[in-house]
Amino acid sequence: MPVRNTIWKVGAQPQLLKETRLPSEQTLEQMIVAEPGILSDEWMLIGRQVSTGHGGYIDLLAIAPDGGLVVVELKRDRTPREVVAQALDYASWVGALETAEIADIYGRFDPEGTLASDFRARFNQPLDEDTLNDNHQIVIVAASLDPSTERIVNYLNSRDVPINVVFFQVFETDDTQLLSRTWLIDPGETQLNAAASGRTEHEPWNGEVYVSFGHDDTRDWGEARQHGFVCAGGGSWYSNTLNALEAGARIWAKIPGTGFVGVGRVSGPRVAAADFELQDANGEWQPAMDVLEHGHYHHEYIDDPDRCEYFVPVAWLETVPVEKAFNEVGLFGNQNTVCKPTAPKWRATVERLKKAFPQFDDEGAGSPNRQTARSSP
Repeated sequence: MPVRNTIWKVGAQPQLLKETRLPSEQTLEQMIVAEPGILSDEWMLIGRQVSTGHGGYIDLLAIAPDGGLVVVELKRDRTPREVVAQALDYASWVGALETAEIADIYGRFDPEGTLASDFRARFNQPLDEDTLNDNHQIVIVAASLDPSTERIVNYLNSRDVPINVVFFQVFETDDTQLLSRTWLIDPGETQLNAAASGRTEHEPWNGEVYVSFGHDDTRDWGEARQHGFVCAGGGSWYSNTLNALEAGARIWAKIPGTGFVGVGRVSGPRVAAADFELQDANGEWQPAMDVLEHGHYHHEYIDDPDRCEYFVPVAWLETVPVEKAFNEVGLFGNQNTVCKPTAPKWRATVERLKKAFPQFDDEGAGSPNRQTARSSP
């Protein structure tokens, strides 16, 4: 069914806000350029009205923290089939872009900056040319959404095509206009599809899940190993994919730039930091943020559902400390917190990891601790 919002003004006599329209969808594009967070605060805009060289212009082009590109197409007044077909056509062109071409696009968008330096400033990590544009997403920005568009996009996404719709409505109250945003599909699901759809050869997913664990002053692998969890936060791009971890799934944890440090099975759903509990040294259940000592786990965002740290409890089968992380040339790696890779390289990596972590299939052995994590009752 079409996505629609209704907003009421809170009061003794609730007042239904009148839905209105922006002067033009060009106005929405201008607003997004002025404040990209309207679309997503997890991406960096790198292009506007990008010419494809064959008569087409991509409304907006963005880059994600993993170097994947995001094609943003405004629906305007075209029919659903036209806008989806156009977006797919643009994505086929974007998928072939090389590093120099992407840098040139950004140079035209921001003549005062450079892609590499601004990427580092935005995401606090270097731009890896080897993974730049390894995957891409398609986002259709719609001022209204009809059943046909919804059916087409849901069908493509169910076939692992990373396409989504962000739907905006405008409401009026007094002398102010309010803008609401609704995603058709959970952005984390689209992100997973994108991460699994890189430019390399594909094969059926082997059922093994890759997890990236950022061991730094934010979070500590030793504590994750001790208490039994993986976590991510600081923005929805980092934490959304944790929703893909289903109870019983086997995960292989890697510290980026260091190596693989553990294998385990998921034992519960994603939980926000404020609702996550751990057992302290006396065996008493306490708020996780009171127990954890070696990382700040985005404590400053604990009341922000988009930026707070999220935890997933894990029963570790076998782990190693950071200094004994397993790493070899050619092993799979990805910046996404959770990934279900379909590249042959992942299958080969898992086979190698099974030899490095021989207790991967023994649910009773190898864990250095008892399970001590849970969501608040």
